[in-house]
Amino acid sequence: MYDVIQITGSLLILAAFVGTLTGKASVSSYPYLITNLVGSSFLVGTAVMSREWGFIILEGVWALVSLGTIMRKAAGRPVVALH
Repeated sequence: MYDVIQITGSLLILAAFVGTLTGKASVSSYPYLITNLVGSSFLVGTAVMSREWGFIILEGVWALVSLGTIMRKAAGRPVVALH
């Protein structure tokens, strides 16, 4: 189960990334942000289980930035996306 969660998290993040590269998603769109939030949250969970501190920090920050941007966007505040 650990591997399934880890692989799913990785694939979600990669899918969001490929979506931006192919022009199918914007980095400030809900699908991109939610996919990154879920994927990075999965990876944080597996990193916590194995005590991989660098990975916890990396994916934890990624999840928090995604969540913060979702909340900002939902509140109607501007979201700055670097292209």
